[in-house]
Amino acid sequence: MQEIRAIIDSLKLLPHPEGGYYKEVHRSRTLVKDLNGVADKSAYTSIYYLLSGGEFSSWHRIKSDETWYFHLGCDVLIYFFDENKSLQTIQLGITSNTFQTTLPANTWFAAKPVSKNDFCLVSCAVAPGFEFEDFEIAQREHLLTEFGNSIESIQMIEALTRTDPFTQVS
Repeated sequence: MQEIRAIIDSLKLLPHPEGGYYKEVHRSRTLVKDLNGVADKSAYTSIYYLLSGGEFSSWHRIKSDETWYFHLGCDVLIYFFDENKSLQTIQLGITSNTFQTTLPANTWFAAKPVSKNDFCLVSCAVAPGFEFEDFEIAQREHLLTEFGNSIESIQMIEALTRTDPFTQVS
Protein backbone atom coordinates (compact mmCIF):
# COMPACT_ATOMS: atom_id res chain seq x y z
CA MET A 1 0.00 0.00 0.00
CA GLN A 2 2.92 2.35 0.69
CA GLU A 3 4.15 2.05 -2.93
CA ILE A 4 0.64 2.77 -4.24
CA ARG A 5 0.30 5.84 -2.00
CA ALA A 6 3.73 7.07 -3.16
CA ILE A 7 2.69 6.79 -6.83
CA ILE A 8 -0.65 8.51 -6.17
CA ASP A 9 1.13 11.33 -4.34
CA SER A 10 4.01 11.76 -6.80
CA LEU A 11 1.71 11.83 -9.84
CA LYS A 12 -0.88 13.96 -7.98
CA LEU A 13 -3.66 11.49 -8.84
CA LEU A 14 -7.26 12.17 -7.81
CA PRO A 15 -10.18 9.76 -7.23
CA HIS A 16 -12.01 8.94 -10.47
CA PRO A 17 -15.83 8.52 -10.50
CA GLU A 18 -15.50 5.06 -12.11
CA GLY A 19 -13.03 3.92 -9.41
CA GLY A 20 -9.27 4.20 -9.12
CA TYR A 21 -7.19 7.37 -9.43
CA TYR A 22 -6.31 9.59 -12.38
CA LYS A 23 -4.72 12.80 -13.56
CA GLU A 24 -5.06 14.41 -16.94
CA VAL A 25 -1.53 14.91 -18.28
CA HIS A 26 -2.25 16.26 -21.74
CA ARG A 27 -5.08 18.06 -23.54
CA SER A 28 -4.34 18.81 -27.18
CA ARG A 29 -4.64 22.43 -28.21
CA THR A 30 -5.60 21.22 -31.67
CA LEU A 31 -9.38 21.38 -31.95
CA VAL A 32 -11.69 19.16 -33.96
CA LYS A 33 -15.46 19.22 -34.41
CA ASP A 34 -17.59 16.87 -32.32
CA LEU A 35 -19.60 14.08 -33.99
CA ASN A 36 -22.42 16.51 -34.73
CA GLY A 37 -20.02 18.98 -36.35
CA VAL A 38 -21.08 21.64 -33.88
CA ALA A 39 -18.75 22.00 -30.89
CA ASP A 40 -14.97 22.20 -30.85
CA LYS A 41 -13.17 19.48 -28.87
CA SER A 42 -9.53 18.73 -28.17
CA ALA A 43 -8.13 16.36 -30.78
CA TYR A 44 -7.07 14.05 -27.94
CA THR A 45 -6.45 13.87 -24.20
CA SER A 46 -4.39 11.54 -22.04
CA ILE A 47 -4.39 10.57 -18.38
CA TYR A 48 -2.50 8.45 -15.91
CA TYR A 49 -4.86 5.91 -14.35
CA LEU A 50 -4.11 3.70 -11.33
CA LEU A 51 -6.10 0.82 -9.87
CA SER A 52 -5.07 -0.95 -6.68
CA GLY A 53 -5.87 -4.65 -6.35
CA GLY A 54 -8.97 -3.97 -4.26
CA GLU A 55 -10.42 -1.51 -6.77
CA PHE A 56 -12.06 -1.74 -10.15
CA SER A 57 -13.05 0.54 -12.98
CA SER A 58 -16.81 0.16 -13.06
CA TRP A 59 -18.70 -0.43 -16.30
CA HIS A 60 -18.77 2.77 -18.32
CA ARG A 61 -18.58 4.08 -21.85
CA ILE A 62 -17.46 7.24 -23.59
CA LYS A 63 -18.23 8.72 -26.99
CA SER A 64 -14.63 8.46 -28.27
CA ASP A 65 -12.08 5.73 -28.87
CA GLU A 66 -9.87 5.08 -25.83
CA THR A 67 -6.41 3.50 -25.95
CA TRP A 68 -4.89 2.01 -22.79
CA TYR A 69 -1.08 1.81 -22.39
CA PHE A 70 0.37 -0.39 -19.64
CA HIS A 71 3.19 1.08 -17.50
CA LEU A 72 3.69 -0.52 -14.12
CA GLY A 73 2.47 -3.13 -11.64
CA CYS A 74 0.47 -6.27 -12.29
CA ASP A 75 -1.51 -7.02 -15.41
CA VAL A 76 -4.95 -5.48 -15.75
CA LEU A 77 -8.03 -7.23 -17.14
CA ILE A 78 -10.30 -5.12 -19.33
CA TYR A 79 -13.78 -6.50 -19.88
CA PHE A 80 -16.02 -5.23 -22.67
CA PHE A 81 -19.10 -6.15 -24.66
CA ASP A 82 -18.48 -6.50 -28.39
CA GLU A 83 -20.86 -5.63 -31.24
CA ASN A 84 -22.56 -9.05 -30.78
CA LYS A 85 -23.19 -8.28 -27.07
CA SER A 86 -20.68 -10.97 -26.08
CA LEU A 87 -18.36 -10.48 -23.11
CA GLN A 88 -14.71 -10.17 -24.15
CA THR A 89 -11.54 -9.79 -22.07
CA ILE A 90 -8.17 -8.24 -22.85
CA GLN A 91 -5.22 -8.60 -20.47
CA LEU A 92 -2.57 -5.87 -20.53
CA GLY A 93 0.81 -6.10 -18.85
CA ILE A 94 4.08 -7.95 -18.47
CA THR A 95 2.55 -11.42 -18.05
CA SER A 96 0.33 -11.14 -21.12
CA ASN A 97 3.04 -9.36 -23.15
CA THR A 98 0.33 -7.01 -24.41
CA PHE A 99 1.00 -3.36 -23.68
CA GLN A 100 -1.78 -1.44 -25.37
CA THR A 101 -5.33 -1.88 -26.60
CA THR A 102 -8.03 0.37 -28.00
CA LEU A 103 -11.68 0.29 -27.04
CA PRO A 104 -14.00 1.69 -29.71
CA ALA A 105 -16.28 4.63 -28.96
CA ASN A 106 -19.54 3.80 -27.15
CA THR A 107 -18.27 0.40 -25.93
CA TRP A 108 -19.29 -0.63 -22.40
CA PHE A 109 -16.14 -1.66 -20.53
CA ALA A 110 -14.71 -2.19 -17.04
CA ALA A 111 -11.34 -3.20 -15.62
CA LYS A 112 -9.59 -4.65 -12.60
CA PRO A 113 -6.04 -5.65 -11.66
CA VAL A 114 -5.22 -9.34 -11.99
CA SER A 115 -3.85 -9.44 -8.42
CA LYS A 116 -5.74 -8.22 -5.35
CA ASN A 117 -2.37 -7.63 -3.67
CA ASP A 118 -0.89 -5.35 -6.32
CA PHE A 119 -1.79 -2.38 -8.51
CA CYS A 120 -1.61 -1.38 -12.14
CA LEU A 121 -0.67 1.97 -13.64
CA VAL A 122 -1.72 2.75 -17.20
CA SER A 123 -2.16 5.75 -19.42
CA CYS A 124 -5.35 6.27 -21.38
CA ALA A 125 -5.52 8.39 -24.54
CA VAL A 126 -8.92 9.46 -25.84
CA ALA A 127 -9.59 10.83 -29.32
CA PRO A 128 -11.44 13.08 -29.86
CA GLY A 129 -10.58 14.32 -26.38
CA PHE A 130 -12.34 13.23 -23.20
CA GLU A 131 -15.05 15.38 -21.71
CA PHE A 132 -17.02 14.31 -18.64
CA GLU A 133 -20.30 15.04 -20.47
CA ASP A 134 -19.36 12.21 -22.90
CA PHE A 135 -18.87 9.77 -19.98
CA GLU A 136 -21.59 7.41 -18.70
CA ILE A 137 -21.36 5.01 -15.76
CA ALA A 138 -23.59 1.97 -16.31
CA GLN A 139 -26.54 1.07 -14.17
CA ARG A 140 -26.39 -2.62 -13.22
CA GLU A 141 -30.00 -3.38 -14.23
CA HIS A 142 -29.53 -1.80 -17.67
CA LEU A 143 -26.44 -3.94 -18.37
CA LEU A 144 -28.11 -7.10 -17.08
CA THR A 145 -31.08 -6.50 -19.38
CA GLU A 146 -28.95 -5.76 -22.45
CA PHE A 147 -25.95 -8.08 -21.92
CA GLY A 148 -26.91 -10.64 -19.25
CA ASN A 149 -27.03 -13.48 -21.77
CA SER A 150 -24.54 -15.79 -20.01
CA ILE A 151 -23.57 -16.67 -16.46
CA GLU A 152 -20.12 -15.15 -17.01
CA SER A 153 -21.62 -11.86 -18.29
CA ILE A 154 -24.00 -11.67 -15.32
CA GLN A 155 -21.16 -12.35 -12.87
CA MET A 156 -18.90 -9.67 -14.40
CA ILE A 157 -21.70 -7.11 -14.55
CA GLU A 158 -22.53 -7.72 -10.88
CA ALA A 159 -18.86 -7.76 -9.82
CA LEU A 160 -17.92 -4.55 -11.67
CA THR A 161 -20.86 -2.27 -10.92
CA ARG A 162 -21.64 -0.47 -7.70
CA THR A 163 -25.04 -0.05 -6.10
CA ASP A 164 -24.09 3.61 -5.70
CA PRO A 165 -22.09 4.32 -8.87
CA PHE A 166 -20.34 7.34 -7.35
CA THR A 167 -18.99 5.53 -4.27
CA GLN A 168 -15.22 5.09 -4.36
CA VAL A 169 -14.08 1.65 -3.19
CA SER A 170 -10.52 1.33 -1.88
